Amino acid sequence: MDVVDVVDVVDALDVDVDVLVVGAGAAGLALGVDLARRGVRALVVERAEGLFPGSRGKGIQPRTLEVFDDLGVLDEVLAAGGPYPPGMLWQDGSRLGEHRMWEEADAEEGSPFREPWMLPQWRTQQILFARLTGLGGTVAFGRELVGITQDEDGVTAEFAAGPPVRARYAVAADGGRSTVRRLLGIGMTGETVDPDPVLVADVRITGLDRDHWHIFPPAPGRGFLAVCPLAGTEDFQVAARLTEGGPAVDLSLEGVRAVVAARSHLAPSDVTEVRWASDFRPRAAMADRFREGRVFLAGDAAHVHSPAGGQGLNTGVQDAYNLGWKLAAVLGGAAGEPLLGTYEEERLPVAAEVLGLSTRIHRGEARRGAETRQLGLGYRGSSLSVETRTDLPAGALRAGDRAPDGPWEGGGEGAGEGAREGARLFDAFRGPHWTLLTVGPTPTPPLPGTRSVRIPPHGAYGQGVFLVRPDGYVAWAGHTAEGAQAYAARLGVGG
Repeated sequence: MDVVDVVDVVDALDVDVDVLVVGAGAAGLALGVDLARRGVRALVVERAEGLFPGSRGKGIQPRTLEVFDDLGVLDEVLAAGGPYPPGMLWQDGSRLGEHRMWEEADAEEGSPFREPWMLPQWRTQQILFARLTGLGGTVAFGRELVGITQDEDGVTAEFAAGPPVRARYAVAADGGRSTVRRLLGIGMTGETVDPDPVLVADVRITGLDRDHWHIFPPAPGRGFLAVCPLAGTEDFQVAARLTEGGPAVDLSLEGVRAVVAARSHLAPSDVTEVRWASDFRPRAAMADRFREGRVFLAGDAAHVHSPAGGQGLNTGVQDAYNLGWKLAAVLGGAAGEPLLGTYEEERLPVAAEVLGLSTRIHRGEARRGAETRQLGLGYRGSSLSVETRTDLPAGALRAGDRAPDGPWEGGGEGAGEGAREGARLFDAFRGPHWTLLTVGPTPTPPLPGTRSVRIPPHGAYGQGVFLVRPDGYVAWAGHTAEGAQAYAARLGVGG
C-alpha cells in the first residue's frame, strides 16, 4: 500500500506524516501503537512483504508486560503465550532432572508480574500489528528504504519502489543491519560475544514432552542443543551452537534433522517440519549515538544483544515507549524540541547496561535473575528527573525510578475518575497522560493536564507527592507539592 493511499492531505510544512517509522519489528510496531493512541499521524514502512515469521525474541520480561498493559495488548499477550517451562537435562537418552532457567522471583506488590512470559516473536508482532491497525495506523509492506535526507523542517525518505515519504521526524527501527543507520553514517561499536555460529529454528518435533525446555549439554564430539516448546503453538524452538570454521550452516529440513539427531537421542525423522530457520553469531554492539537531527534510532538499530537473558526485544520496545510520548508532546506543541534530546540521554545508558548484562549471561558470568526482569531500570540521572527530598534512606523510591503498582482505593477526595474497589495504581497510570499522585494527607492543588490521584501512605511511596510521566516513571517528587506546578509548566504538561 502506498502512502498516497493512506494520507490525503499535506499540512503547512508539506509533510505526508508526522512520524515515519522504518521497520515493522516489535520496536517499530510498539512505537506505531503509542503514536496512534496519541493521535499522531505516523506511517510504519517495512521492506519485507509481511511480518517477521520466526520465534527468535520469545521472552517478554515483566517490565515489558507492564508496557503492553498500557499499550492495550496485555490480554492478547497473556492469552497467546505462557510461562517458561523448567529445564530438563538429558544425557545419553536419559533424563538427569529438572533445573530452573531463572532465579525465582519473590512476589512484590509493586508489579503484577514476577516472571518472563514466553511468546514467539512472530506472535508478539501480530498482536502489536492488530492493535496498530485497530487504532487506525498503517504499515506499508514492500517498501525498501534506499535514501534519507533531512532539513530543518523534516525528513524525506526514498524507496526502491513507490513514492517518497516526507515526515517531520523519522525513527529507524530496521534492525541490527539498519539501512537508516548506515545512510546517516552512524557507527556501531561492539564485539563478537561468541565466534561460533548459532542455528535457531522453529520446528515440529515428536518424541519430547512439552512440559520442559530440553537441554542436551555438549559432549565430546558434539555441541550444545536446546529444544524449547513454544507456548501457544505446536512448535519447538531448536537452538544449537555450531563450530566456527565448520561447514556452512544448513537451514534445510535435512540439515536441522542432522544437527538434532547428532546431539540428542532423537531420530532424524522425529523432526517432521521446519517452519523457520536462521543462523547468527552472538554479538553485542551499540550505535555511537541514538539521534541524528530529526532521525532517531530504536531497537536493534540502536543496540544488538546476545539472545541470552531475553533482553533485546524488550529493550527495543522500551525505547519506543520512551520516545513515543516525547514525540507526541513536541508535535502537539505542548513541549519544546529540547525534550527530544532526553531520548538519547535516557536510553543510551540503559542500553549499555543491558548489553553488558546480556553478554555476562551469555558467558556464564551472571544468571538470569532480578536484573533481567528490567523492573529496576530507570532514569535517575536524567535531566527530566527532579528529586526535591533530601532526607531519603538508601533504597527509597526516587525521581527517575519506575513508579510501582499499589492499591488505588475507590472513592475519597481526589480519587480520580475511574477509581473503583480493588483498582490498582496501574489502572490510574494507564493511558497517554501524566499522573499527579499524592500519598498521604499532603494538600495538592489541581494540576491541569494530569490525572489527580490520592492514596493513603503506602509501600515504596511512603508519603509525598509524585508526578508520574506518561511512560510510568517518576518525573518529580517532593514532600509537598511545592515546585510541581513549575516543573509541569516547564515540560508542557497540560499544554
